[in-house]
Amino acid sequence: MSWFGRRGHEDASSPRGSRTRVTTRSGTESNEVFGRWTEGVARGMGTPWFLLALTAVCVAWLAWNTIAPEEWRFDSAALGFTALTLILSLQASYAAPMILLAQNRQDDRDRVQIEQDRQRAARNLADTEFLAREVVALRLAMKDLADRDFVRAELRALLAELEAAHPAHDASVTPDVTGDAVVTGDADHSAAADGAEDDRRGA
Repeated sequence: MSWFGRRGHEDASSPRGSRTRVTTRSGTESNEVFGRWTEGVARGMGTPWFLLALTAVCVAWLAWNTIAPEEWRFDSAALGFTALTLILSLQASYAAPMILLAQNRQDDRDRVQIEQDRQRAARNLADTEFLAREVVALRLAMKDLADRDFVRAELRALLAELEAAHPAHDASVTPDVTGDAVVTGDADHSAAADGAEDDRRGA
């Protein structure tokens, strides 16, 4: 009954797979928090202030256990300051893994950054090649377009064809100096006919 009771208290509001993913995410977040904390500690131990503080603590420790009265001392100088040695050894044993962990995280970040830079460079190269192909295509397309000289030549050829197709109309009308058209050809024939008609009437 207790086994069934435990199964009855399970959370069934979400699928089992989603609960597993949430657990994994929380584990990843906890690892990230621990990694950031170790990086902060390692970064702090690499500063001059940490060295100065450690030096001040060691000097104060040695001075107190050497100059202070015997009953106030907590680390015997006769034994070689055993407590101070153990503390410094413990600090060094924890500092080395923290520094290595910080270096590993930095290497991972550098690897990710390098991969992102490589992908960005590949995208930039692809975009540049695409733009170069587009520019070449535009240049080839512009070569096929009609320029000013070509249009002028076509217009002159069309005008010559029109003049060749209508020679009588062009010969019958000639421009005058004043801009008015002077009719020749058929107009001369009509004037001669009118003169002959007048002569017949006078006779």
